[in-house]
Amino acid sequence: MKLDKNSLRKKRARRVKAKIEGAGGRPRLSVFRSLNCIYAQIIDDEKGMTLASFDSRKIKGGKNNIETAKKIGKEIAKLAKVKKIEKIVFDRKGYKYHGKVKALAEGAREEGLQF
Repeated sequence: MKLDKNSLRKKRARRVKAKIEGAGGRPRLSVFRSLNCIYAQIIDDEKGMTLASFDSRKIKGGKNNIETAKKIGKEIAKLAKVKKIEKIVFDRKGYKYHGKVKALAEGAREEGLQF
């Protein structure tokens, strides 16, 4: 049985999630890419709560490209600073660390989040 790209990504995501956990002092920054949008959430796994979220739908004229991903990274970092979050664990959800995922991470680092 041959697996498609999405099921392989989900398999990688489960493997990564088993090793990564966002604790109270160091929540998890989760990234999701769809065909139309890019989503980022800061999650506290101990409480099971989303502390902050931002996506490309909230950016006026935001498209599904690298520039928008970098803006999302900067915005999620600003929301994290408001919540007094400085250190996070980066969860790329099985996506390769390049392109939009890398741009989002670099945007968050530029605004002061520490991975």
